[in-house]
Amino acid sequence: MKKFLPAVLCIIVIFSFGTHSFAFDSGAVDTMVSDTAEYMYETVKDPQIGSIGGEWAVLGLARSGIDIPEAFYKDYYANAENYVKKCGGVLHDKKYTEYSRLVVALTAIGKNPADVAGFNLLTPLGDYAKTVWQGLNGAAWALIALDSNNYDVPQNKDAEIRATRELYVNFILQNQTQDGGWAMSGDIADPDVTAMALQALSKYQDREDVKKATEKALSAVSAMQNGNGGFASWGTENSESCAQMIIALCELGIPLEDARFVKNGKTMLDYLCSYYIPHKGFKHIQSEAESNQMATEQGFCALVSLKRMSEGRESLYRMTGDKKSFAEDNKKYIDPDVRKASLISYGKTFQDIAEHNNRTAIEWLAQRNIISGKTENLFDPDSTMTRAEFATITVKSLGLPFKGDSAFSDVTESDWFFGFVNTACHYGIAKGVSQTEFNPNGTITREEAAVMAARAAKLCGLKTEYDAFESRNIMAGFSDYIKISDWAMSAMAFCFDSGILSDSVLEVKPKEFVLRAEIAQMLYNMLIISGLY
Repeated sequence: MKKFLPAVLCIIVIFSFGTHSFAFDSGAVDTMVSDTAEYMYETVKDPQIGSIGGEWAVLGLARSGIDIPEAFYKDYYANAENYVKKCGGVLHDKKYTEYSRLVVALTAIGKNPADVAGFNLLTPLGDYAKTVWQGLNGAAWALIALDSNNYDVPQNKDAEIRATRELYVNFILQNQTQDGGWAMSGDIADPDVTAMALQALSKYQDREDVKKATEKALSAVSAMQNGNGGFASWGTENSESCAQMIIALCELGIPLEDARFVKNGKTMLDYLCSYYIPHKGFKHIQSEAESNQMATEQGFCALVSLKRMSEGRESLYRMTGDKKSFAEDNKKYIDPDVRKASLISYGKTFQDIAEHNNRTAIEWLAQRNIISGKTENLFDPDSTMTRAEFATITVKSLGLPFKGDSAFSDVTESDWFFGFVNTACHYGIAKGVSQTEFNPNGTITREEAAVMAARAAKLCGLKTEYDAFESRNIMAGFSDYIKISDWAMSAMAFCFDSGILSDSVLEVKPKEFVLRAEIAQMLYNMLIISGLY
């Protein structure tokens, strides 16, 4: 296996994290992922069934995108078959997380957990009572395993209570502690258990009760986070607790720079990197001189989660079809003037978005000076936005230099939006409502916003043009798609197909004015799929 990078580069990376507050640097994370992957491949030469040197290592390497020899995964699967045969398909009579962990790892390498040496490893997860015998561990990991590839909950004929996803979700919700997190026992939240519960609930944020519990838990996470960005479990600060919490935030799609999780200018990644030893992985606690295998494997999975989120891929535990494939399959010419936005205002937030569904997107954009509030402390998420305002934030999001002369009588040099509107028109993001008018103060509709977002994505190298058949095929599932203007149909199809707009809605409402919070989410999603996150 080829060497991934010089050791001196690793040293530079680790010291860069330790000496200043960290604005997410995907290049530095990529470097650590490559270095740790090489170390793990050299260390775990014969991956076995187990939580160390087994499933965590296989999961991380398989999801990292690093080119690992196929023989590594073949050997692991052969070991899994032999192990399952030896056990007669019964991995454990009490700890059903043994099944869940193996299901996740097998899914990651493209194997079918329903047929391993003739045994269906999903079947035990269909027994609710036996699965939750382990408490939160059992319920949470059952969901993570089942949702890793949207597996049907198996019909276990021997189960007293046949499991459903709803039963497992409700079990987790019912065991939330008073302070908002989760614990294996007692009523004081533990970071590891809280992270695990959040990972399991991440796919169910469309449920109002889950969303409410999640927000309460995130407040608890913020409260339990230490001033250095890390966490202590059972009174001891360690890297694994931080790694699990990073994975949880990535599963939820929340950036580490979220104001709630930046302490004294330090993020969770800053803290995790303080345990990193170049080409040796991660330590368990700071006082250790050498790396720890469990800490290394979990720390590696956390880095892989961050890498995947920064590239617009599906999260660590979502293996149903990588979102990255959309960008990869549709990448064309990237305009050389496009620039990734830099983090400017750590912790920037607004008082009126604390419980808002689009909070993450709004804060991410605000912290990069792409979008601003109506006042310093209020965003006004449910108000509308003008055409000039949308052109402005789109230009800012792509880091475009001012270009172009005004061709519109209603855009003059004295207007604050003069440079932004002209630039948006120069790059083809926006157009006038006529040859001589831009209508800068006109309120932007959902279909107008979709068209501008699609044009911006095109500058980022994405193929955004859909023919009439493709567009109709994508949009026909919405009850009001016939209301979409002909000039907006292709852009709307692109936005729904790529994930810029959520396809969970029943109506498109193309002529309605789009809200500021919705626009923030659209722009945020566009930057993710374009690789500018």
